[in-house]
Amino acid sequence: MKTIWLTGAEWLAVLRIGLGLWWLESWRHKDRKGWFERGTGIAWAADIAAKHRWAAVRSGFDTVVAPRPKLMAHVVVYAELALALALITGLLTPIALVGGLLLNLLYLVLMIHDWAEQGQNAMMALISLVALFAMSWQTWSLDHATGLFG
Repeated sequence: MKTIWLTGAEWLAVLRIGLGLWWLESWRHKDRKGWFERGTGIAWAADIAAKHRWAAVRSGFDTVVAPRPKLMAHVVVYAELALALALITGLLTPIALVGGLLLNLLYLVLMIHDWAEQGQNAMMALISLVALFAMSWQTWSLDHATGLFG
């Protein structure tokens, strides 16, 4: 593979780190006080789920998320932080890439009507797939330094 400036593996690491920075920004801009104390994030998602065209999304939300809004708020917010840190440092990278892909797909399905969000989630999911199948942890990662996921 011919590349400019960096090797192919290094460019993939840049892509992985960039995805991690995107997750970090997603975590950073959240109003955590609103999410944790007033339940704004889950209330917003509940409103979207209640109007969703797919019954499976409505019932899934009502079964999994609605009964435990405080727990789910913490899961969402800290999952984004964990994904960010794992991808930036390259620690447990394949697990983080699969987790991020699943989270983006959940966001995509939930927000099927919100075209502004669809672009972001689709691109993040695509980057996760490319970074996963190209094994983006081969350089500039703690996984590589420790020999994990050889």
